[in-house]
Amino acid sequence: MNTPRTVISNVLVIGSGAAGLRAAIAAHMSGVEVLVVGKRLRKDAHTVLAAGGINAAFGNVDPQDNWKFHFADTWQEAYQLANPRMIEIMVIEAPQAVTELAGWGARFARTPNGLLDQRFFGAHRYRRTCYAGDYTGREIMNTLDKKVIELGIPVHEHQYITRLLVDDQVCFGALGFDINTGERTIYLADAVVLAAGGHTRLWRRSSSRRDENTGDGMYLALQAGALLSDMELVQFHPTGMVTPEDWAGTLVTEAVRGEGGILRNNLGERFMTRYDPVRMELSTRDRVALAVYTEIIEGRGTPNGGVYLDISHRSKDHILEKLPRMYRQFLEAQMLDISTQPMEVAPTAHYSMGGVVIDPDTTATRTQGLFAAGEVTSGLHGANRLGGNSLTETLVFGRRAGENAAAYSRSLHSQLRSPAVIKSAVDDLDSLIREGKELARPLQRALRNNMWENCGVVRSEERLSQGLQKINELKSMAEQVDVRPNSEGYRDLAIALDLRASLVVAEATLLAARARCESRGAHQRYDFPALDPAMQVNFVLSLENEALSLHPEPVPPLPDGLLPEIETAEEYSLAGRLLE
Repeated sequence: MNTPRTVISNVLVIGSGAAGLRAAIAAHMSGVEVLVVGKRLRKDAHTVLAAGGINAAFGNVDPQDNWKFHFADTWQEAYQLANPRMIEIMVIEAPQAVTELAGWGARFARTPNGLLDQRFFGAHRYRRTCYAGDYTGREIMNTLDKKVIELGIPVHEHQYITRLLVDDQVCFGALGFDINTGERTIYLADAVVLAAGGHTRLWRRSSSRRDENTGDGMYLALQAGALLSDMELVQFHPTGMVTPEDWAGTLVTEAVRGEGGILRNNLGERFMTRYDPVRMELSTRDRVALAVYTEIIEGRGTPNGGVYLDISHRSKDHILEKLPRMYRQFLEAQMLDISTQPMEVAPTAHYSMGGVVIDPDTTATRTQGLFAAGEVTSGLHGANRLGGNSLTETLVFGRRAGENAAAYSRSLHSQLRSPAVIKSAVDDLDSLIREGKELARPLQRALRNNMWENCGVVRSEERLSQGLQKINELKSMAEQVDVRPNSEGYRDLAIALDLRASLVVAEATLLAARARCESRGAHQRYDFPALDPAMQVNFVLSLENEALSLHPEPVPPLPDGLLPEIETAEEYSLAGRLLE
């Protein structure tokens, strides 16, 4: 194995999505040297898959809107499990963050008088979602990347970070390797910003791509001494593709239902009449996902394990105008014409609402020198994410992470770097390259099946306990994974590391799901179907001597002056509104 090279910066950003790039820009603008490392090609982070829009209470279309209504909507949809201070920061700073991005060249839709256009999303009482067609996430990524290039911020692609370097609860960098060449790098830094995404790829059906959102960022944080929270709170999008296998979980946009799409089971029944007879297919995401999942598991599903979503009663011209991507997507994947035939869909794991515990104001973790932002963190979304808030989160907290990491770097008089910690990280990586009797990919599949079957849309004590037992079996098998890099690169090593991280993060998720003995938002229990006021707590996890420990913590109280807005919030209809 090669001798690692060393790269030094003031701030190291792990993750090249929107949160990571915004953090890097903020750190650079604060006057420090910053470096970004990412597993994928630049501009190909998970952010590009966010289509719908980004929230900010400008009041451009509905002048009565303001940040307090945005706060109220977010708090309500979170089922009172979010950190109120995180929501407050996001909704107050959102307009400035979006305006800034537009000033950098983001091509958001405009009103006839030149203001940023805004549209409805599900569970928003006013139109506050700014957008760029149906490619908002990609437009944001392109804009941030251009700014990074303009500022001369280096981005190292294809870098897999294997461990954060921590000595005496102080983070001083990370160890990584090039997925193509195997070249190892010791990244020394005063401060580290973790922006490495969520853990939705732990489920068999996921809207994430194959080797992203495997929970590796959360695992890095745990190993570094940080805390995780709300790991059981995973948002399932109601409609993902079910076939072919390479496409399973790919999103079928809720715009299909917004344009009149009807959900039916294998009996031809429009089953949403049983679950939400008023809003029907335009019900909230958690309600629709629960309905679809129930129809499937009770035997009223399609041959491929889904339900039917039918838009064929609309004209082909209308479909091509309003749903061009969906039309092409099904033709490409299945040679299916959605203007004449129904689609088969099923819920798909879509967004991690839990993750690393951070201080809302500084984004600092409890490990000194380690900051975090984006989907890898917890606290903002509670038990059900409000559509359009995730992109806002990346800008607002990405900026705060970069600025505070830079401030921390400037405050240091010296930075101690432990050779023993570095050697331990290198030795750990060496230990994974070995001959073994197991392969990582089948174990990944077994893990994803386990999470889908035992920790899916609806859960129970029995199923969750079975899931934990299966995790223990897979952990034992994972110790025998064969990893022998060859001329095709070090992808096998990356997959083995993903598997190791996923097993720990999956266990954390199962433990928290078993502890939450109620149904709240995206977390549904067969054996505890009601919401329990006593469960208005966050389940926090730590890693002590390689074992996970869990305890509940009360949700922070609401700030003064916001509760009246929530209590007097006017009723509003979802009719005709698109749901993200």
